[in-house]
Amino acid sequence: MTGRENYISIARRTGYDYMPVNFNMCPSLREKYEAYIREHDLPLPVREGYIPDLPADCADRDTFLKTYYKDKNFRPGTHIDGWGVAHEPGSAAAFHMTYMHHPMDGFDSVEQILAYPMPEYREEGLAEQIRQAKALHDADRAVIGQMQCTIWETAWYMRGMENLLCDMMSEDPMAEVLLDRVTDIAVRRAVSYTKAGADGIFLGDDIGMQHTIMMGEELYGKWLKPRLKRVIAAAKAVNPEVIIFYHSCGHVTELIPQLIEAGVEVLNPVQPECMDFRRIHAEYGDRLSFHGTIGTQSTMPFGTPEEVRRKVFENLDIAGRNGGLYVCPTHMLEPEVPVENVVAYIQACVDYCSR
Repeated sequence: MTGRENYISIARRTGYDYMPVNFNMCPSLREKYEAYIREHDLPLPVREGYIPDLPADCADRDTFLKTYYKDKNFRPGTHIDGWGVAHEPGSAAAFHMTYMHHPMDGFDSVEQILAYPMPEYREEGLAEQIRQAKALHDADRAVIGQMQCTIWETAWYMRGMENLLCDMMSEDPMAEVLLDRVTDIAVRRAVSYTKAGADGIFLGDDIGMQHTIMMGEELYGKWLKPRLKRVIAAAKAVNPEVIIFYHSCGHVTELIPQLIEAGVEVLNPVQPECMDFRRIHAEYGDRLSFHGTIGTQSTMPFGTPEEVRRKVFENLDIAGRNGGLYVCPTHMLEPEVPVENVVAYIQACVDYCSR
């Protein structure tokens, strides 16, 4: 199989020749890792499933500062994203953790939401970007379009989680208008990726917490599942074979049936600190594939290299040789992860299929 065929076959549970390597590291760990592999003369692994970003034209920073943040004094390094959400920096170690400011926090009318400037995503050059990504390192590789924070997270980042949940539970029209505006953009992005030739799309919204789902099944089913289903249906209308990945940190066990009904085909990350992969696979493995399962709150930072290797083998054994699992860390690897554990994860993926 080519790299692309191998990657797709894992999702389809039709066998695979090798297990792709997939992980992200914070900058400080990446520096240690690159120094380690130079010292030990190890090759840099090629990341499978290269994910391009769709560029966006957004309202400029000054517009948001003058209109939505005129009474705020932000710390140096604060940036405003394409949706107008302000992110104040956290520590250097946890660089991706920021304090968010919600521009719609004080909104009290549908008219304000309708007047709010949303980003415009550009399609120019996307097909060529995907073509180049597929040929990365002179190989035929799968390309997965990046669309995490698809509906729920994008909306509450703008409105504030408590505000949006209250809007939903009280059936305030502001919730419907905001979620529909975000969904409309998500549909256009999904269609753009699919038309441009992406092999899959990585959707997602964090709908789980450490020990429970973030909202009730009925609330999710009423407000979010139909909109997610609409995004997936739009992509599938362009290419029925496009693979639908979905990310949610935390415990999402009770919501898995609704995710499947919406059209999700690969679930990420199946966080082992709050989800039992063996049980989840036994119940849903005939209808759903998985991406993740190696704990970044447990095995990767606190296990030994041998424990990392054992967990990779164990989870791949659960999935079986037909595939259905891209085994990888469940989140970004933070500074406390030993470099030796990163190397052990990579080597375990290489060794599993050569036994």
